[in-house]
Amino acid sequence: MFGRSLLRNAGRLAGANSRVLHPLSALSQTRLFSSKNEFESKCLKDLGNGKKFFDLNALGDSRLSTLPYSIRVLLESAVRNCDGHSVRASDVDTILDWKNASAAEKEIPFLPGRVLLQDFTGVPAVVDLAAMRDAMARLGGDPSRVNPLVPVDLVIDHSVQVDWSRSPEALQRNQQIEFDRNKERFAFLKWGATAFNNMLIVPPGSGIVHQVNLEYLARVVMENNQGILYPDSVVGTDSHTTMIDGLGVVGWGVGGIEAEAVMLGQPISMVLPEVIGFELTGSLPQHATATDLVLTCTAMLRKRGVVGKFVEFYGPGMECLSLADRATVANMAPEYGATMGFFPVDGQTLKYLRTTGRPEAKVAEVEKYLREVGLFAHSDAPTPTFTDVLKLDLSTVEPCLSGPKRPHDRVPLKDMKKDFTTCLTAPVGFKGFGLKEDVTTAVSPFTYKGEAHELKHGSVVIAAITSCTNTSNAAVMLGAGLLAKKALEKGLKVKPYVKTSLSPGSKAVTEYLRISGLDKSLEGLGFFTAGYGCMTCIGNSGELDPEVASAITSKDLVASAVLSGNRNFEGRVHPLTRANYLASPPLVVAYALAGTTNIDFATEPIGKGSDGSDVFLKDIWPSLNEVAKVEEQAVKAQIFTDVYAKITAGTDEWNSLSVPAGGQYSWDAASTYIQNPPFFQTTSETPPPVESVKAARCLLLLGDSITTDHISPAGDIAKNSPGARYLMERGVEKKDFNTYGARRGNFEVMVRGTFANIRMINQMCPKDGPSSVHLPSNEVLSVYDAADKYMKEGVPTIVLAGKEYGSGSSRDWAAKGPYLQGVRAVIAESFERIHRTNLIGMGVLPLQFVDGANAASLGLTGQEEFDIDLKGGDIAPGTVLTVTTKCGKSFPAKARIDTPVETTYFQHGGILQYVLRKILKESK
Repeated sequence: MFGRSLLRNAGRLAGANSRVLHPLSALSQTRLFSSKNEFESKCLKDLGNGKKFFDLNALGDSRLSTLPYSIRVLLESAVRNCDGHSVRASDVDTILDWKNASAAEKEIPFLPGRVLLQDFTGVPAVVDLAAMRDAMARLGGDPSRVNPLVPVDLVIDHSVQVDWSRSPEALQRNQQIEFDRNKERFAFLKWGATAFNNMLIVPPGSGIVHQVNLEYLARVVMENNQGILYPDSVVGTDSHTTMIDGLGVVGWGVGGIEAEAVMLGQPISMVLPEVIGFELTGSLPQHATATDLVLTCTAMLRKRGVVGKFVEFYGPGMECLSLADRATVANMAPEYGATMGFFPVDGQTLKYLRTTGRPEAKVAEVEKYLREVGLFAHSDAPTPTFTDVLKLDLSTVEPCLSGPKRPHDRVPLKDMKKDFTTCLTAPVGFKGFGLKEDVTTAVSPFTYKGEAHELKHGSVVIAAITSCTNTSNAAVMLGAGLLAKKALEKGLKVKPYVKTSLSPGSKAVTEYLRISGLDKSLEGLGFFTAGYGCMTCIGNSGELDPEVASAITSKDLVASAVLSGNRNFEGRVHPLTRANYLASPPLVVAYALAGTTNIDFATEPIGKGSDGSDVFLKDIWPSLNEVAKVEEQAVKAQIFTDVYAKITAGTDEWNSLSVPAGGQYSWDAASTYIQNPPFFQTTSETPPPVESVKAARCLLLLGDSITTDHISPAGDIAKNSPGARYLMERGVEKKDFNTYGARRGNFEVMVRGTFANIRMINQMCPKDGPSSVHLPSNEVLSVYDAADKYMKEGVPTIVLAGKEYGSGSSRDWAAKGPYLQGVRAVIAESFERIHRTNLIGMGVLPLQFVDGANAASLGLTGQEEFDIDLKGGDIAPGTVLTVTTKCGKSFPAKARIDTPVETTYFQHGGILQYVLRKILKESK
């Protein structure tokens, strides 16, 4: 499963003419070991089995023993890759001096071992690489030089939708619809696997990218062609790449733009992060789950403030958490704001490797190497020094949910009814819907399949066991099955209009549910497998039944969705579910049975049994011991071995896809899915001078927590939107619109979908929604139409925003879209880490208000014209620029260009333009 099987699978997938190489091939690792490395003679040691490694202990530095494990991985990479150019000896010393260097925000380079993609973000990445090859040819360079230099794994998991549910045919129907909708995209990706070296494509229907990464793709310890071992590390174009941190693999999400640069051999330039230690003691109580734990940790860490930091878990409580529990906690690092939540490799890691079918010889090598290099955590090892420490007694964790609009707004289960009813009438905000009427009287009767029903505020219309957060965790999945089994034995049922669905993270989940017999229990309540993919958590929830949708809209109800995912931002799960709660899989089943979030499970029955008696949640809730017993019987290593032996085989439809020949893509001008983007079509051999911003208009005036879902939605394309207009003009019917996420390979759709979220609130506009005010005409237009009008007039634009601008999923189009709309700068109170780098990667300047100021305190209305002196692009990290308005106001704003290399990227108009020019220069 490790190693050579990937070569065989990759070759079989791509066909006879494949140029896919083994992930550990010489090509992929040419930069990992150089004769110029000054640490070779001192640190390169023999492990005793014919393998070598760079021994950090040979550095002879006493600071090593106090470093957090996550920082030691960065150190090993710097030592091994030190070539005096990309990585210097001074960088090694900076990392060794982590305690002081992180406080001083010093910059270091990091060379990840591999890149991980999913298809929503993978398609635009491959599109950009194809476009860069065209640009290389136009500029007289060698197009084949544009090629991944590190292993790239792409798992197609974001395209399947819950079009069908609540029936045994749901899986087959949804997969067929997925293929019919996305055939053009899939063929393009399959071309990429043959055209580019080092690219492995895992076909649709295989599982969720992060679970496939955890169960199969992760090496934990990698090896190059010279027999040198080193720690596995990965960056991915999905925020939840951090899930792999639970396996002791350093990994985090980056924007697609940054990932493409890493593919092309560029190191990540990063500020050496502070590390927050998170001490765990005790053990989880019988009624709590890993989901409850992660929601508790998320609330704690958000309160502490860990944006841009590493979080590293340690303490005696670690032994009580399974690897799957750790992965659940690591998964939601983006929700608690950290770059990653890291669990060092220990005995639990080795146990998981064996459970998931990794060969015993490889597990032994992993342990031996990591012990030798000081990366294996054990009870005798000294506790590292941390920037700060948080503590949690696991025994205090209680059942909880998060919502109704943000993943870090934790709500204890016992307080859900009170919290929900309070939210209904609270002012509009993250914890309020601003309803004025008597909320108990809003009832919407309707008929569904010949039966009379009614909806109220809080009625559950979507209940989805979905997303990588929990569907990798056998304990919570089997717990949901046991709860379903007990509910059926009591005679409980789910109302037929509730859209129930099950989206397992891998086929291994299906197998252990089948072995346990609990798949039939879940199906008995309507939780049939709907597909293997992210699905509901990313907005691929499909349409609600027309009767249900009409009942919601007729009374403007605050309908609820309960899902086991990690994201519940407004408009993300479904446009008609305004209250969205994250919960464990067992609680998803419980709320489906109750049919409402407006319930106190402690005092109100979940329903009536077949004997007419009240049934309470406590009557059907499985204990941890019950779950553990079933898990021991059902979860076997052979399951994972069998499933992953055929992971890349693909369906008949996949294997029948024809792949065009050639290293340069033949663009189809009529395609509505794949188009040659304009990013490189006018790129010159040398960068043009950076021009200052003059007389810019404000396109949007936004509040706090504007997410990438607000900026570049991934869900449905509304029928009255500019994106829909574009598609209809080309003969695409509404039923074939697909989603914005699926159409990320077509810039024409994506630029029209930028700032198109129906929940967008632009404070310049008289009404909510994706609109802007064109000035000076005062026309209220869609954001795209206003931006297009400004661009035709030659008027640059800016965006004003509040705190946490760009939070949520890493999404390259959240930066590409504004760039194509003519946005030159975003001035916000603070930025999410990935989005800030993505803006720079597209040549859009992130500026931050200083001294606690914001648009309101400065009296900005969005009606002004703005000048920003960009100093010809000579903007050092931390430079404070002056923003001046035509009406005489001026205010300082800090340029969030945080490292010297980011200055270079900005001067080139973006990171990919810089890389393209660098490759072009080297090829001539």
